[in-house]
Amino acid sequence: MSVILILGSGPNVLTCRDWKREPFDRIVAINNAWSVRHDWEDLIHTEDFPADRRPSDLAPHQRIVTATQYVPLQNTLGGFVYAGGTMAFTAAYWALAALKPSVIAMLGCDMVYSQKQNTHFYGTGTADPLRKDVTLRSLEAKSARLMALAARQNCAMINLSQDESRLVFPRSRPETAHLAAVEPVDDETVRSALAREQQLGYYVPSGKYWQQEEKFDPQEVDGLDAMWLKTIRINGRADNSDVAQKKSGTI
Repeated sequence: MSVILILGSGPNVLTCRDWKREPFDRIVAINNAWSVRHDWEDLIHTEDFPADRRPSDLAPHQRIVTATQYVPLQNTLGGFVYAGGTMAFTAAYWALAALKPSVIAMLGCDMVYSQKQNTHFYGTGTADPLRKDVTLRSLEAKSARLMALAARQNCAMINLSQDESRLVFPRSRPETAHLAAVEPVDDETVRSALAREQQLGYYVPSGKYWQQEEKFDPQEVDGLDAMWLKTIRINGRADNSDVAQKKSGTI
């Protein structure tokens, strides 16, 4: 059993400052989230993450994970077009491939941005997952894909946030994270979705899919998203594709 905590930059990530370390075997921080607490092991960041925002010193148990490490591993799980081109998903796919955990727990990765409060724990920042991008047309579907592929590796995905979220993972709390069970998935639909991905061939080994974005048909991406939403149960329902896609604005 290994429980990985992934920290994003949403405002509620600050709640983990008061959490005990014991429930987690490893902590992965995304971009600026390394500053939330000192006991993280892995900092994973974008290629353009400013140098002056990176830690100046690393403890012996800490490391920085760059695109050189995470792009090849994400490619083994389908690449960036199918996974969704934002760091919350990239970090989770890297953890799934590199660390092979039993549970991935996420906090500060809800991808919901208030217009009345700070968008990030450090103040106001760019709502990266909401940008116009062919890979992010349905954040719910991309999280469903992650959850389904994690289940195939006997890894449970959970959300430790208690706030509104675009993630479709079951909710949990830090003290019970180790008890998370792998949610059932529709294996036949998973196989069909993976087969359709193979047929479409939307793979960019470099990870820089935006350099070839004109090759990717948004309607085909929407079709895949609908398939992935049917692979899992959301709020007790097996097929939430219409609800989730309306929420994300794809239909």
